[in-house]
Amino acid sequence: MVQSAFAFQTDAFASPVPALLYDEVHWYACHTRARHEKKAATCLEQRGVESFLPTVERETLWSDRVKRVAFPLFPGYVFGRFTLDELARVLATHGVVGVVKLRGYPTPIPCAEIENVRRACRVASETGAETDVEARFPTGVWVRVTSGPFVGLEGIVIEARGGQRVRVGIRAIGRSLDVVVGTATLEPISGPS
Repeated sequence: MVQSAFAFQTDAFASPVPALLYDEVHWYACHTRARHEKKAATCLEQRGVESFLPTVERETLWSDRVKRVAFPLFPGYVFGRFTLDELARVLATHGVVGVVKLRGYPTPIPCAEIENVRRACRVASETGAETDVEARFPTGVWVRVTSGPFVGLEGIVIEARGGQRVRVGIRAIGRSLDVVVGTATLEPISGPS
């Protein structure tokens, strides 16, 4: 195993970088320049790095008509799947300004969280189900959706505007996606799988 030339120890309290991050491919949240999410995702793919840019469609009023436009679900972020040995290539990508770090080094995002966001975006676009982005990530009860279009989706329950919502969070970037589901379709679980 060859360690990268990057020193991720930014302070005395930073943890050492786990060796498996250099050997195995993981998902990471890449911070982008303002309104460069689509360009960054395209450029990552051109460099051979798998990328994922979750989007939601919204109606936008133009001067002469109303048009449905795809907006990034998490503005300022695109997700890339790579090893830390490929970090220099990712950071040299047009539109990418950094990779989200916790504990002093880039922190991988579990595949289950990426799959939850993929599923929620897919269902929302197919069914027109309501989604809403929330900037905070409060604690709560973990649940799994047992029926309906979001079956299998896991998240944290929050109470909002009189209805139950399942919050599917990407903890590494402190953002989450709210999906409206009926309480009858929820079952409690001990935590994320």
